[in-house]
Amino acid sequence: MEDKSPRPTVSRTLDDGTLIELVYDPALHTTAFAVARPDRPASVEPFFDLPNGERLIPYSATNNLITTECVLLPSGIGEFSNKADLLQEVRCFLRRYVDLSSTFEEIAAHYVLLTWVYDAFSELPYLRFRGEFGTGKTRALLAVGSLCYKPFFASGASTVSPIFHILEAFGGTLILDEADFRFSDATAELTKILNNGTVRGLPVLRTMTNRHRELNPQAFRVFGPKIVAMRKRFSDVALESRFITEETGRRSLRTGIPIQVPDALRDEARALRNKLLAWRFHFRFKAGPDPSRLSGELGPRASQTALSLVSIIDDPALREQVCSYVGTADGQLREERQASLEGLMAASVVAAFERSGTADAPVGMVTNYFNEEARVQLGRDMTPRWVGHFVRSKLGLSTLKTGGVRVIPAVDRQRAFTLAGRDPAPAEVSPDAQSAVSAIEPSP
Repeated sequence: MEDKSPRPTVSRTLDDGTLIELVYDPALHTTAFAVARPDRPASVEPFFDLPNGERLIPYSATNNLITTECVLLPSGIGEFSNKADLLQEVRCFLRRYVDLSSTFEEIAAHYVLLTWVYDAFSELPYLRFRGEFGTGKTRALLAVGSLCYKPFFASGASTVSPIFHILEAFGGTLILDEADFRFSDATAELTKILNNGTVRGLPVLRTMTNRHRELNPQAFRVFGPKIVAMRKRFSDVALESRFITEETGRRSLRTGIPIQVPDALRDEARALRNKLLAWRFHFRFKAGPDPSRLSGELGPRASQTALSLVSIIDDPALREQVCSYVGTADGQLREERQASLEGLMAASVVAAFERSGTADAPVGMVTNYFNEEARVQLGRDMTPRWVGHFVRSKLGLSTLKTGGVRVIPAVDRQRAFTLAGRDPAPAEVSPDAQSAVSAIEPSP
């Protein structure tokens, strides 16, 4: 028999275009639903009955996440006139409380709007404030985060389990401070949230047991916008590429920024969240990815990072500015990767593919090219055995023995060129290929 008991709910998007959002009035200490139907004005209602008879009820106003402001909500439905005016209000709010570079201020203001319609997209970027202590990272998190859609504030020192459960129940925007504490290990649980959270449909599976102690793994949805503050950077280049970053502390603080957060910030942020909720009701089903707004000069990953953000930017000049900002950071990452051991090894494999005279890349030849480039960095020459292990474990390429010589087979040619950021030219095999390969010292 189907359970028809009331179901506590935070938000819901129905097939008929109805949007349901939880609101909390801190003066009255009450929760309710803000409901936007396609055929009538938005309203605030105490519950919502679905066509199947199920009744949705709002989360309780005594819920600890709400009363402690760990999760921030609108208090009602604000007035929305037009997008340009709303953006200007967001910019002015940010300018009062935090000192951002002019380009990143525009990025942050539009990212706030993006968070309120993020579920119209299948891929998202993250925002990040990076710098040493005392450079304004936490203030930036508070100012930008307090305007976002259902922002959930946590720190890198938080335990993992409640973060998974809150993201699953509330969705919205994860605001994470002091991220360095937990993200040194590529397998850390919170790192999985960041790695999986940019793409819809990639939940994180966690081992759970039911009340009978039976194994019952659960998939936690972690897709959504995220804003992070940290001192350093991630060692995982792929994870680094998911962020649009503001480096803090690189100039003197602009005058007029309050040293301590005033009480007014809380009330102003709530009033803006109310207006942003009205904007969500107006724009949610008009939002979506628009590849025509991307700059043609961006690479695949940078385009992936920027697409949802530039899709909601109406000013063509600002779109170009944002694409340039993202593209510059992407170019720096690619240069750093090329200078890394992985990058040097990928380039060495490509050189061996191009010059071996066979369809394969002899590991001995790869070793020679790699040692030429990495000898100073490593302080010694590496052996073919070490190189063979490196290309298998770090680059994901295979090696096999043919004619007494260990090679990287031609089937991995495309992947090697991709890792090196190159377009592969057709392989040219000379008639004397076998003798050329045999002349290379075989690797074990």
